[in-house]
Amino acid sequence: MQNHENLWYKNAIFYQIYPRSFFDSNGDGYGDFQGIIQKLDYVSDLGVDCIWIMPTYSSPLKDDGYDISDFYSVYEPFGTLEDLQKMFDEIHKRGMKVITDLVLNHCSDQHPWFQEARKNRQSKYRDYFVWSDSDQKYSETRIIFVDSQKSNWTWDDEAGQYYWHRFYPSQPDLNYDNPEVREEMKNVMRYWLKMGIDGFRADAVPYLFEREGTINENLPETHAYLKELRKMMDDEFPGTILLCEANQWPKDVREYFGEGDEFHLGFHFPLMPRIFKSIGQQDASSLVNILKETPDIPENCQWCNFLRNHDELTLEMVSEEDRQWMWNFYAPDREMRMNLGIRRRLYPLLENDRRKIGLAYSLMLTLPGSPVLYYGDEIGMGDDIRQFDRNGVRTPMQWDDSPNGGFSTSKKTYLPVIDSEEYGYRTINVKKQQENPDSNLNWLKHLIRIRKSSKALGTGNITWLNQEDSAIPVLAYRRQTNDETIIMIHNMTENTASIDIAADTGIYQDLLQPSIRYRCSDAMIKNVQLKPREFFWLKKEK
Repeated sequence: MQNHENLWYKNAIFYQIYPRSFFDSNGDGYGDFQGIIQKLDYVSDLGVDCIWIMPTYSSPLKDDGYDISDFYSVYEPFGTLEDLQKMFDEIHKRGMKVITDLVLNHCSDQHPWFQEARKNRQSKYRDYFVWSDSDQKYSETRIIFVDSQKSNWTWDDEAGQYYWHRFYPSQPDLNYDNPEVREEMKNVMRYWLKMGIDGFRADAVPYLFEREGTINENLPETHAYLKELRKMMDDEFPGTILLCEANQWPKDVREYFGEGDEFHLGFHFPLMPRIFKSIGQQDASSLVNILKETPDIPENCQWCNFLRNHDELTLEMVSEEDRQWMWNFYAPDREMRMNLGIRRRLYPLLENDRRKIGLAYSLMLTLPGSPVLYYGDEIGMGDDIRQFDRNGVRTPMQWDDSPNGGFSTSKKTYLPVIDSEEYGYRTINVKKQQENPDSNLNWLKHLIRIRKSSKALGTGNITWLNQEDSAIPVLAYRRQTNDETIIMIHNMTENTASIDIAADTGIYQDLLQPSIRYRCSDAMIKNVQLKPREFFWLKKEK
């Protein structure tokens, strides 16, 4: 059993950084490790506990760095391995932790392993990948990138065979039936853990093994190998964590926790679109239903909640009817859509309306799970859908109103900073918001401080307090530990509302507006009044 200190992740707030877009320290137009170091005091001041650094490996960048050409080196414009080590050390000096992306499923087609495998059937690297003379094997397997891919197989002239890829053709899948591959990836993990990182966000883990006659997701062999990785980390690097990215239904993701011996954390993908659906339809019933269907997880495990997967509101875990509704409501312009999702920033998605955005943040911060913030959302950055693919939602961080939003002194940055009237860097930037007590930034920091002060919001159990059987225009629930009780109330509608809340007898203080108190007698807080889209966090006084 892990000690209490090693359970730090259960009540942590994560902050996701896209290094290319965060801060350019040397004026070449690219964000870099030294740039992140220079902005760590800002990140620490947000109140976050752990930084998640998106891929920094050597890469031809055909998939934002998830196509890795060398698992043991870094992309040159970011800096050196020494710079990266310095960044890890500086994060730790500020009392924060750091996790990085672990890409297990595939590598780049430019990786020396694949290049050697193509040329020589006798090479040991041939068996590092999955080959076939036919593109009809594993025909029951779904295609993930439906916009651009017709098959999970691609013919390679030099190899004289098809190779298997669950993602883009430039990312051949590794062959986990090969024990050398399994050990090689353990060595990759050891390499980075020895540099002092606190764990990994493991990318696309359901697809590691292939078996004919299956959909090639969530196979027993995959779980067995992941347990091996967890045991290695527990034995050799105690206190480090594995965060699971599996865009699956809760009952399937539950399997990735094992008996507390597989992943420490798992993203709750189906919750995310239902937060937006609940706000858009002014009815939280879909959100409540998915959480009621979410199975219990081991005591040493935790969910992770986010308001987009990186920058995409993914819609795989909804019905076709709901997907069409979400697209029509949140992405009426087809340029806003990508695969089975929506490529928009948080504030544009919710019409720059802080009441709606407040509901989204409140739900993410108070429902069971560790919250994940995406860089730039804290100030309300916008997006640029004219840019290709995900680039439109990965534009440079807006630090001030100087050229390039203070991101870089270069005349040309790798992506242009947003310069629109509503979301441009002259309007939305860190410096301006730091000086305004009521800014998006300071408002969110206030919510984070309150969230972090409460164990119940991190690890307490949840009880639904609504009496409705169908629609839920006002959502109420309780988070509770042995010594703390907090009641959350959310008016999901555009109308003023009132609600009676079942509660233990006592006095309840509104944590967001401390001057407001409610007296509960006869096990009921009577007639709680809420303005349109308003939310309360009520803590029982001792």
